[in-house]
Amino acid sequence: MESEPRKKRSGFGRLLRILGPGLITGAADDDPSGIATYSQTGAQFGYGQLWTAVFMLPLMIAVQEACARIGQVTGKGLAAVIKERYSRGVVLGAVMLVLVANTINIGADIGAMAAATRLVIPINLVLLTLCFTAVILFLEIFTSYRVYARILKWLALALAAYVVTALMVAEPWPTLLRATFVPHLEFNFAFLFIITGVVGTTISPYMFFWEASEEVEEERERHVRKPEGRPALSWSDVRRMRTDNAIGMIVSNIVTWCIIVTAATVLWSHGVTDIATAADAAKALEPLVRTFPHAGYLAKAIFSVGVIGLGLLAVPVLSGSASYAVAEAFNWKEGLNRKFRRAHGFYGVITVATVIGLAINFIGIDPMKALVVAAVINGVVAVPLIALVARIANDRSVMGEFKSGWLSNVFVWLTFVGMAAAAIGMFAAR
Repeated sequence: MESEPRKKRSGFGRLLRILGPGLITGAADDDPSGIATYSQTGAQFGYGQLWTAVFMLPLMIAVQEACARIGQVTGKGLAAVIKERYSRGVVLGAVMLVLVANTINIGADIGAMAAATRLVIPINLVLLTLCFTAVILFLEIFTSYRVYARILKWLALALAAYVVTALMVAEPWPTLLRATFVPHLEFNFAFLFIITGVVGTTISPYMFFWEASEEVEEERERHVRKPEGRPALSWSDVRRMRTDNAIGMIVSNIVTWCIIVTAATVLWSHGVTDIATAADAAKALEPLVRTFPHAGYLAKAIFSVGVIGLGLLAVPVLSGSASYAVAEAFNWKEGLNRKFRRAHGFYGVITVATVIGLAINFIGIDPMKALVVAAVINGVVAVPLIALVARIANDRSVMGEFKSGWLSNVFVWLTFVGMAAAAIGMFAAR
């Protein structure tokens, strides 16, 4: 009688062991920039862009799976592989794109974390941004990869607040179902600007570099490299990665759907169409605590916890992915599994990118607006990087028997076409 529960527990334990880079990447995708962009989408257009959560899912899974597979097969990060296959100009261009986009995103996320904290604790904004920056740098530089990965997994639970709120609110389900599966398009700058941001914050350049490099970190932890340096890879390893990746992206898009629904139902349907401050965004969570006294304060507190938790998750991913790209491009020692004294350049890029991101908060940019702008920048920058990923993942001389199949090729190139069309349409409609 006791063997069955024990078997179930071991099965659940195996699933937990499988979850890693894919889950962390998916959770980091719903960072403060994502929360702000999805909230603005729901507030400004109601359910009009809800379909993006479903239609982007297979595209997101395909692109991230290709990036992770490149890291698994080659035992190298994405920038290192690009460097081997293309000219110095191409690799430096790719690295600069991700470095600039990530630094802007870091600044916007740190500012949003400080603004969210001030909703519940009236502390000086400068002090808050400095404290968050210091905590993030300490965790990323001075904790081991194994401990740090465990911290990142648990921070992913901060996403639950939006799921619970979406389920508590009385939703117009027939309208939701239609909006989820029937695309709605408007050919004007405002609509295309936000949809570029939605796509950009969902399928982001930093995720490409991060997940590829974290698969390499996982292989180093498991000591699965052959003497010549390439991993001793089997199809079971690829299937494990695909399971982890798919679960991470599915979780991410479920949260995306819930944030848009919550903002549309709570804000848009009551005439709130613009999110100018963190307090405006927090109002979307008020139904979660409406039965309690001081519901507004509790909603702000829950919103703050979510933004802070996801910021602590996302900012290290942003700075880390930028550092992997730079270190690989210049042949520096890299990896979160290395001590600071053995990878000065790698940790130096993490520090500089984070500090420059911090400085962005002192030039008078509104944190909530900066988050949406950062998402749009990611949507533009991702386009050429996806083309590089598609070509490398389908190159037999690089990937061997693990090169992309026809289904992966179709969805990755569809992603390229769709994101390019959104970016071009946005600029054309301006």
